[in-house]
Amino acid sequence: MKTYKTKSIILAGTSYKEISKKAFILYNGIRRKTKRRPYVRSAYFKKDKIFLGLFWTHIYNKNYWDQMRRMKFFGCALELIKNSRFEPTSKENPNKPTEILHRFAGVTKNNDLFFV
Repeated sequence: MKTYKTKSIILAGTSYKEISKKAFILYNGIRRKTKRRPYVRSAYFKKDKIFLGLFWTHIYNKNYWDQMRRMKFFGCALELIKNSRFEPTSKENPNKPTEILHRFAGVTKNNDLFFV
């Protein structure tokens, strides 16, 4: 699997409050651009919209430490979705057979591996 090298680094901070504040600043910048649901356009899916609301509902189902770990990579994940043209690994959703799950791999500027 090819990994996309991002130019951004993970969000710095040691507490949930610091990290979530920085992640929401990025999210609010995207949210202001639309009147409806916030989205980014994906290079891989021919500039189709990827809605970000699903990410936040998914994050809030996780425990406290896992939320922090995932929010640190939010800026890198946005860049990966916007710019990556590498083919992801795809598999059928075990809960809904009509859905296909795509998993993109990326590496931060500091060589930290992450998946979206």
